Amino acid sequence: MPTVQERFQAVIKRRLQIEIQNHPPLFPWESQLVEYPEFVEESSVALVPAWGWLAQQSKLNLPVALPDNIFQQLMEKCQLLLTSSLPLGPKLIQAVESFFPEDYQSINDVAGLVLRTAYRSVDALETMPNLQKDYSDLQPRQQMALSLMAAKQLLENLTLQISLANPVIEQQWQTNAGTLIIRVELQSLGRLLKLRVHSELPTAAVLKLQGNGNQTTAASEDADKVSLELDCPPTNQNYTLAVEFPGLEQQPLLLAINLTV
Repeated sequence: MPTVQERFQAVIKRRLQIEIQNHPPLFPWESQLVEYPEFVEESSVALVPAWGWLAQQSKLNLPVALPDNIFQQLMEKCQLLLTSSLPLGPKLIQAVESFFPEDYQSINDVAGLVLRTAYRSVDALETMPNLQKDYSDLQPRQQMALSLMAAKQLLENLTLQISLANPVIEQQWQTNAGTLIIRVELQSLGRLLKLRVHSELPTAAVLKLQGNGNQTTAASEDADKVSLELDCPPTNQNYTLAVEFPGLEQQPLLLAINLTV
């Protein structure tokens, strides 16, 4: 009997091997046999970090979220337009016109509505007929309105208006590493003014404050509080603050600081 059992097991094992060779089993995610490479180059499996400023969209007052790629492009366009001397209306049109290249007149019309006081609330968009909760399901005019509203809020959030009558202003920006807090103070020192920027950083960062031909830089190798300041004449001037997170995002966040005496 032991000899018969061993022979039987050998036959079964051989038949199973032949069956597996002829019809290899599939992984749960496979519908057919797939040949995999013996190794994968390291560059092809490197993780691509998420865009660092994507989390800020959650702080915008929008009834429907923008797709990540559109929000990123919109943010980049607003950054480029931030220091332009154009009025807000043309800035909004330039920020979104590449999304709707064949509908310039419609963009112009909707931008006019967005700039009106009664249209600043998201309620105006929510009352549009057949409003869906996904950007791709919106009508072109609704997509325009949503994009223009987002651009307007971004430009407003990226611009800090400060004056002797309103000498302190604070702004928060959400990043994938946590919350960035920027606090700007204006102090009068006789014939000169001093512009101070205090920051609370969620991760290592480099800050650069510049304007009126001067600039100053500060850096931190970890999450920390960092401050920097500039002496400035008592005249209306525009300054910029660039916040770069080397370990999070290559594109720095640019804030405009508009000083009004």
